[in-house]
Amino acid sequence: MFDKLWSFVSHDIGIDLGTVNTLVLVRGKGIVIREPSVVAIHKKSKQVLAIGSEAKRMLGKTPAAIEAIRPLRSGVISDFDTTEAMLRHFIRKVHQSAASWPRPWRGWRTAKIPRPRVVVGIPAGVTEVERRAVQDAALSAGARVAYLIEEPMAAAIGAGLPIEEPEGNLIVDIGGGTCEIAVISLGGSVIMKSLRTAGDELDQDIVNYMKMRYGLLIGEKTAENLKIEIGSVMPLKIEKETVVRGRDLSTGLPKSMKVSSSEIREALASTINQMVGAIVGVLEETPSELLSDLLERGIVITGGGALLPGLDKKIAEETKMPVYIADDPLTTVVRGCGMVLENLDLLSRVKVTGGLR
Repeated sequence: MFDKLWSFVSHDIGIDLGTVNTLVLVRGKGIVIREPSVVAIHKKSKQVLAIGSEAKRMLGKTPAAIEAIRPLRSGVISDFDTTEAMLRHFIRKVHQSAASWPRPWRGWRTAKIPRPRVVVGIPAGVTEVERRAVQDAALSAGARVAYLIEEPMAAAIGAGLPIEEPEGNLIVDIGGGTCEIAVISLGGSVIMKSLRTAGDELDQDIVNYMKMRYGLLIGEKTAENLKIEIGSVMPLKIEKETVVRGRDLSTGLPKSMKVSSSEIREALASTINQMVGAIVGVLEETPSELLSDLLERGIVITGGGALLPGLDKKIAEETKMPVYIADDPLTTVVRGCGMVLENLDLLSRVKVTGGLR
């Protein structure tokens, strides 16, 4: 009861704690933070020097005393203290921004704003220990209460799918660290699969391809830019080219060369086939009564991977089903977290865990 009363005055937030980017939504205000999940720290003192975009600019460019790290790997926390510092920074940033928001009553300015309720999206395949780590990090960072919901469920809610109806919905959420595939009906997951193979693996595929084929060493950030600029899954009407710069492994000297979209497509093929194969595997396990719904409704894809040109066509070709890209696929998970903050009954049904410290 008291938690419901506090919710009227606190700035409750939904968080998509991603391997690559973290998005924060404030109930009633929308998405207020979109920052890379990167933290720069001093190696000896462990002092946090930068978080988000500022820290990402430091990747691969820091002196020996400073380290720019991504505290999440494959969708789970790999560095608890750094993740806690990052979450605390974002929660504090929300409260600082709240100072400029309209006040609903005259005495608000002097009233103490309670700590927020927080809903965090997590990969479906995480262990109980990994779930606890995320919840503890959110509570330690300043949350009054922290709830966890699985990313494919959050993505389905954010994409506007009728998850509470007795009908099948197939959602595929391709992020930086994980590829989440779920068949959802009656507010629960009938079949769910989580691959720790997604956007980061695609970047590494490009790094390996350039190294093996051309003896050119490039960084992950360069590989990510190549994927975004000229990457594709299916042949393009007009193939693209760009210049890539790196280190020649035979001489150790800087080198630049032209790379085509067809070469990047070749580099990505193996991982793309793994993800598509996983979707086919989920369909093979789906009860026949739900398959008829899926044939009618199709497959909805979300996440940053959904923006890779031709991926929807590739999935449609392999599954013989219609495939749709969700509106604003990068934000479906955080929007789903925000929607359950508005509907406590729905939150109680879809949460994985949640509670006070």
